[in-house]
Amino acid sequence: MDLITKLASGCRVATAHDVVINSECVFTFHTPYTTERGIVVNLSSFVGSTDELAFTCCEDVATDPKLFVRIVKKRVEKDASAMDTEKQGPETEPSKIGVGVEGGFQAEQDKYETSSSYSIVAIDKDGAVVADLPYSDTTKNEFPMNVAQSADSIIHHAGLSVKQDLTAWELDDEPKPVSKYAESLPFEDNGIKVSPNPSDWKCEKSGATDNLWLNLSDGFIGGGRKNWDGSGGSNGALDHFVETGEKYPLVVKLGTITEDVSTADCYSYAKDEDGPVKIPNLKELLEKRGIMVAGLQKTVKSTAELEVELNATYAFDAIVEKGSHLVPVAGPGLQGLQNLGNSCYMNSVAQLLFSGTMPELSSRYGPTGDGIGSNPLLQISPQKASDDLLCQASKLASALTSGVFCGPVPDSIEMSDSSANDPKYRLAPRMFKHCVGHDHVDFRTGQQQDAAQYLQYLLEKLDRAELGGVDRLKGKDGSPALVTSHLFSYKTETRLVCEADGMVKYKESPPETMLSLRIPMSKATLPDSDSPDIKRQKSEETSDENKEKKQVPTVSFGACIDAWSAITCVDDYRWKHLPNNSVSNATSKLSLVNFPRYLLVQMQRYEIGDDWQPKKIEVKIDVPEQLSLEKIKASGPQDGEKLVPEDTDEDSSPAVASPTVDEGALSQLMDMGFTINGCKRALLAVGGSNVEAAMAWVFEHNMDPDFNDPLPEGSGASSTSSDVDEGVVMSLVENLGCFTPDQVRAAVKHCGGAADRAADWLFSHMDDLDGAIAALENSAAASASGGPDAKSAVPLEDGEGKYTLVGLISHIGKNTGSGHYVAHLKKDEKWVIYNDEKVALSQDPPIQHAYMYLFRRNDTLGSPHLDY
Repeated sequence: MDLITKLASGCRVATAHDVVINSECVFTFHTPYTTERGIVVNLSSFVGSTDELAFTCCEDVATDPKLFVRIVKKRVEKDASAMDTEKQGPETEPSKIGVGVEGGFQAEQDKYETSSSYSIVAIDKDGAVVADLPYSDTTKNEFPMNVAQSADSIIHHAGLSVKQDLTAWELDDEPKPVSKYAESLPFEDNGIKVSPNPSDWKCEKSGATDNLWLNLSDGFIGGGRKNWDGSGGSNGALDHFVETGEKYPLVVKLGTITEDVSTADCYSYAKDEDGPVKIPNLKELLEKRGIMVAGLQKTVKSTAELEVELNATYAFDAIVEKGSHLVPVAGPGLQGLQNLGNSCYMNSVAQLLFSGTMPELSSRYGPTGDGIGSNPLLQISPQKASDDLLCQASKLASALTSGVFCGPVPDSIEMSDSSANDPKYRLAPRMFKHCVGHDHVDFRTGQQQDAAQYLQYLLEKLDRAELGGVDRLKGKDGSPALVTSHLFSYKTETRLVCEADGMVKYKESPPETMLSLRIPMSKATLPDSDSPDIKRQKSEETSDENKEKKQVPTVSFGACIDAWSAITCVDDYRWKHLPNNSVSNATSKLSLVNFPRYLLVQMQRYEIGDDWQPKKIEVKIDVPEQLSLEKIKASGPQDGEKLVPEDTDEDSSPAVASPTVDEGALSQLMDMGFTINGCKRALLAVGGSNVEAAMAWVFEHNMDPDFNDPLPEGSGASSTSSDVDEGVVMSLVENLGCFTPDQVRAAVKHCGGAADRAADWLFSHMDDLDGAIAALENSAAASASGGPDAKSAVPLEDGEGKYTLVGLISHIGKNTGSGHYVAHLKKDEKWVIYNDEKVALSQDPPIQHAYMYLFRRNDTLGSPHLDY
């Protein structure tokens, strides 16, 4: 205790606005559940880590030990005798569609409870624990006051992971309204004062001591009402509202009140509000009951936090489990990922990139032989680690490929298995999701998104992070490493022939990372109705059905490739080599300039219906597992061809600034099923942001031969712009009032000109704004020296155009922004299905139904690229 007392002066108390990482290690996926030592959280920086990495979480490099609070949690199965006998027993078949209700499915909290233990530890610079004393309600008075206050503030803090989930939750929900009853709320001067000691609080009806709500009119303390799953309180507060004639509608949850009263959990029982509300005069109402908010700390979870927790832990597909015959697997490269709420699109993409299918990314981001601490991507200040994409990508890849967090292999894939939801083995990629999507209009929400769009956005983010972190990434011989997108990059060549004089022009596109293929339904075939399979299908149908199953047409993958590279006619093409820049019809043909190491292919399975709503094309794609694309390799100018003079191909008119594509508008158009290139082309044609006008342009031009072609460089296709609207800058400076023009200008430039995102970025980096802006400038400088220009100067990979199918992402649902995504990857010549947390050997991979395909060039097998 003497050592802890000596070090107590360095402790801080976490406020509601502090970033507290109390649910997992910032560098690894270790949580309070994964080991008997749990995690330790620094009492000064509030950063959580394992014991071995703890000293790096300090704010300085001093030699004195530092203080931490150790958090250890275990999931314990409840004693059968302690369970409510009126609730469904483990052997009882449910009779209702409901969770936690009589006759319904058992809720997780009905079967298990969490056992938590804490201690105050001192760790020296070598990672050795030099003091470890138990911390609890009975021992806290033995510690210095600021140590106890600091520990309590960390233990009861919502934490970064919950805050990130809450942010996504709130983005999908309406903002809380100001209660109309707050200003003239009746107040009963009955002398009731609320005790400052939380142990004195209890429901005045049931005697319950948790989930307590204070009536702001008469001082009555009652239990909260039940949640939808049967958990919650005793309904005492709501019953009291009814019993008093519904005159006193406003209540506040005890334990959620802090100095910042705006963060308190307030609710209105009034029938015309009946929901969470804001109460501007809450501080004054509390003072009337003797509650002084100065110094108060949050000690319980708010309703929103409980809803997020409930939504995250409930296994939605436990009700009806399909595929129970699949054989589950676990181990390195066979690690499942928890669904954070509509995050299957992200999980599928993460498995495709980081679970070992591509050895280059495993080498760059995965674990090293010298341990987690030696990975250069993790050599970053712990306070910045949660927002550093290179660090979080390495954290995710290491977990997926190491197998450290895999649980015991269950007997079946059913989610009802006892270990399926054990937090000890659950891997929740919240920090990675936040790093990638926090500044994107769609990916920061908790809504379902398009996996193809997310994959392309992730590659762009990784490129920028890698260019900005060149000191942490080195290729062979210490040279700058290649960016991740280089693995997938290819160029296309367009051969245009002028019908007026037969002269030929070749155009080469900027590098792309995903080949998007239209499905030519005119080439579709139906299965032979006389085939044995069809006859057997008919015979197996019962007489009650009295109808045949719908036959789904099939299109070969080769037909999709042929349609992509087919010769098309272009009407009224303007040729600058003709007299007076005359127009003439032309023919156009696409080819691949190079064959990348990995080929990503997206199938355009969605089209716009007559009602302007996206609909799925019901078709099977016959995709071979061995593929040759040699026939579409670009050959360049041929002997005997007359080429259009290059000098006449240049526009001598002064350059006009192109509009910038609005990120939100682009997402809306892509949700309708069109390709990213087509959507960018449409938006640029109508000014960059008008979705309705862009849709009209799409309907008029979606059959143009160049509709899906990549846009030329400098066309404004990027969602960011180097130019900054000074009107936006000065407006933000004036309205925000606490930032300089230079700071605002940097934020606006970083956020592509979007004022709301720039303001959010500024406030989220206030703790080290100058450092964040310096990082932006360093990234921009790196991009200038090794960015897009340098990337385009690096020769793209090429080889023989023969590929093997190694991965696919499938989608179930009406459109890409809803439904469910699942990944299938080939591991040791066997297909494995990755359905969020469920990983199993696949008996019948849905190759014909996939949305995206990943092919690997055959001549690269066994020879990974050394610059990764």
